[in-house]
Amino acid sequence: MASAMEQGGLIVVGTPIGNLGDLSPRAAEAFRRADAVCCEDTRVTGKLLAHIGVEKPLVRCDENVIAARAAGLVERMQAGEVLAYASDAGMPGISDPGQVLVEAARAAGAAVEVVPGPVACATALVASGIPCDHFFFEGFLPRRAGERERRLRQLAAVPGALIFYESPHRIAATLEIVATVFPAREAALCRELTKLHEEVLRLPAPELFADVAARDQVKGEIVLVVAPPAADELVALAAGAPAAAAVGTPGEAADADAALRRDIADALAAGEPASAIAKRLSQRYSRRRREVYALVLEVQGS
Repeated sequence: MASAMEQGGLIVVGTPIGNLGDLSPRAAEAFRRADAVCCEDTRVTGKLLAHIGVEKPLVRCDENVIAARAAGLVERMQAGEVLAYASDAGMPGISDPGQVLVEAARAAGAAVEVVPGPVACATALVASGIPCDHFFFEGFLPRRAGERERRLRQLAAVPGALIFYESPHRIAATLEIVATVFPAREAALCRELTKLHEEVLRLPAPELFADVAARDQVKGEIVLVVAPPAADELVALAAGAPAAAAVGTPGEAADADAALRRDIADALAAGEPASAIAKRLSQRYSRRRREVYALVLEVQGS
């Protein structure tokens, strides 16, 4: 890989999710090797580089600009430059705009090296103690409560743990829906992982909601882990229990289409590129990316 990088390329660097002691020697060396460092927030990455005594040109590549800048960055790689990419925390490409740059570099035939690092979703899953033989990482749930509940019901039959990222101001509302959809399951709130005030609280979902709802506020980055369905729950879902009905009727399909269009409109209003919207929402709604992309273009032109 080192010889391939002599011709230029991209180094994707996993960085700490909170504790700077988790930065690996290989990650530090990758930053030293790079001609420039692409990142979500130049202030965050600037502090990380200062911590290891490295000074490099920083290129802002957050979700608002990375798609527009990807082609130019790939041209720099093809001209012989080595570019590093780091997200604000954790492993780039996991619910992170860096995926766009990796995809562009791969498509152009540029060398891509990955320096592994901490991942919040995997850290939370292990810390929760919830069985992790099988798991499904969803990332962020939809913003609207009704769509959140609909998505959770779609995931009810997944035979593994469910992992979500959530914001502090929305966690209580999300847990209320989780408690409604999964009243018999345990869930774990994993907050401020690897930091001084780390918290991992595992309770039956209704009790976890009650605990969080009683707090004045919740701070920090949050990962929510929901236990897999028990055997009897899977049997009930297979028999057509309400949680499995999310895939069912024409009316519900129409609701899902309307929800998808609203999410597309919100993403376009926020300036997210069409290709990124199609990729993200095709996963969320379990639809073909080509189909979602066509809807994006339709909403964009309306």
